Order: sequence, then C-alpha cells, then structure tokens
Amino acid sequence: MDLLVSPILLYGACALGGLGVALALPRKRVSPFVLGALVGAIALGALFIGLGLKYPNEIPNIHFYVFSFIALGAAMRVITHARPVYAALYFVLTILASCGLYLLLSAEFLAFALVIVYAGAILITYLFVIMLATEGPTGDAVGALNEYDRVSREPIIATLAGFVLLGGLTTALAVGSAGLTPNAANMTREKPLAVMPKKVEKVLREAKQADGKPVLLAGEKLAMSSDKVRDTLAAANVIKADQWPSIMPRNHLGEPAYAISSTTGTSEAGAGWLVLTNDKGELRILTRAQWPEDLYLTNTEGVAFDLIDGHPGAIEIAGVILLMAMIGATVLGRKKVDMDDAARAEVAAKLREFSDLGPHLGEQAPFVAPNEASGETDSVAAGGTTR
Repeated sequence: MDLLVSPILLYGACALGGLGVALALPRKRVSPFVLGALVGAIALGALFIGLGLKYPNEIPNIHFYVFSFIALGAAMRVITHARPVYAALYFVLTILASCGLYLLLSAEFLAFALVIVYAGAILITYLFVIMLATEGPTGDAVGALNEYDRVSREPIIATLAGFVLLGGLTTALAVGSAGLTPNAANMTREKPLAVMPKKVEKVLREAKQADGKPVLLAGEKLAMSSDKVRDTLAAANVIKADQWPSIMPRNHLGEPAYAISSTTGTSEAGAGWLVLTNDKGELRILTRAQWPEDLYLTNTEGVAFDLIDGHPGAIEIAGVILLMAMIGATVLGRKKVDMDDAARAEVAAKLREFSDLGPHLGEQAPFVAPNEASGETDSVAAGGTTR
C-alpha cells in the first residue's frame, strides 16, 4: 500500500492542477482566474506536503519552494494573460525562476545558458514579432484585443493533454532513471583535464598531504606527454610501454597534451595517474589514489566541453539563426515605417492639391454670383455678402 502513495499523490495533484489551469484560462464570458489559481495552488501545496510527509529526510531547502511557486505561477500567467507582451514578460520570470532551480542542482552552466538563449535571444525575437504584428490598445481596453488573444481555444483538451503528458513524463523519469547505470567515461573524462593544467595545478597546490605539505611542491608543474614520461610510467609499472601510443593524452588537434589520465593504467582498481616535473626536469608520479577528492571535471566544465569542443558547429548555426531572426524583425519594422512615410507623403500631396482649388471648408470668401462671368448681375450686391 505504501508503494501506491506516491503515484496516487502525483496523479491526484496533476488532475487537480489541470482543473485549476482549465478554470484559469480566459473565456468569452467570465473567466474565474482567481478560482483556478487557488485550485492550482492547492494542488501544488498538497503535492509538496504529501511528498514531505512520505520522505521527511529528503525535504529540499526553502529556496526550492520559492523558485517552484514563482516558476509555476508565472507559467500559468503565460497561458492565461490576454496581452501577448505581458505573457512574454511572464515567460521571462518563468525562465529566471527555473534558473534558480538549476543552481540548486549545481548546474550553473545550464542556468546561465537558459538566461542567455531564452530570456536574452529567443524571447527578445518574440517581443519584436509581437510588437510588430499586433497593435495593442492602451489602458485597460482588453475588449479591443483580437479574439485569439482574449479567448483560449479548446481549453479542456489542451489542459488535459498537457497534464497527461506531465504525469507520463514524471513517471518515466522517476521509474526509468532509477535503473540507469552511470557512464564512467562521462564521469572521468581525461581529455578536458589534459588540456586544463591551471585547474589541475591549482587543486594540487591547495590540497594537503598527510604531513601538512601541499601536494604540488614548490617549483613543480604538470608535465607534458613525452617519451620520458612514457619511460617513467613504464618503469614504475603504472602503464605498459606498448600501450602508450593509444593512451597518451592528446588535445583536440591530436597533439601531445599534459600528462594526466583518469581511466588508464595497469590495474582496473587503481587506474589513473598524472606526472609532475620540477625545475630540474625530475618527474614525480601521482596515482589516482593519491589525487585530491576535488580533482575532477565539474558539471559546468563538462557541459562546456561537450558544447564547444564536441559540437561547435551547432552553436554557430544557432547563433546565425538568432541573428537572422533579429535582422528579419528589423527589416519588417523598417518596411512598416517606409510604408507609413509614403502614405503620409501621399496625403500631404492631396492636401496641397485641394488647397490650390480654392478656400477650405469653414473659411470666409466674397460671394460671387453664378452668372457674373457672363455680365449678369445678382440681386445681392457684389462683395456685400459673404457665405
């Protein structure tokens, strides 16, 4: 019975949250947004309280709840606000709150990338398109907006599909991720460390040995891969000499890099080594067991190497697409200004043409009899009356 508590709590919260969102969506008549927001908050609170009671030892810190409530509340306003510009600004708030959740997970690179890509590039492009394509009313005249902005289309079906998808994805992540085995190659990647000597030396310099001395002695630094390093490692039975061509640390150009490896060695249990050199050219080996605990590739560095070193073309293509989107928005805006200037010039020309035909409406002028041009006189004295 205890195993059923979490699924029932999850699916119940999804159903109640879906009801709240469906109520909060804008409609042609009265939209009970406040009631929908209250129902959604109750669903979220019930989920958090239930999980906290079931797993009291795994309750996150207060920042998780703050960021979560802000992100979910702003996300609801994204899909319920009648004005597209305000909905886009609420989306910015959702992104910023999500960045706080990433920071709690020690995923700093993803947090900053989310701000730069979504809040800094894609959303700005959205705002350009929204401001160019819509002529929003001023003040509180929401009724003057187009119907597709004021009224949600198929709210029940959309809400049902969204929360069924949310429940299914959450179940897949909770059940499937528990059975995944970690990839040791991704956890102990040696290539980035082999091209980051300053990081390695800093960690070794700050770490202390059992006698209180730093691991990196004065005058020592990380050695470059060479035949001398190979012979030293082979003499110490750390590697086999015939393995060197295949295990020698290299950079992205295939050239010899700094002598550090976290996965290779003669024994599987103690695989990993690095080689230090001093001012006299003497070499010293540190096996993996002698490394400081914090000598590893962090999540931020790993993601950065995967994106920039592993997929540089994709980053460049994304940048070009965003640049072209910004240029397109600028071109659309400029074309609209040109059309407005041309229309104003045409109206001004017509006004000048009409002004040449005679006095404007409302101005006074001498009365001229219709037959005056033929020499006949009118019963009203010429110039005596104005109309």
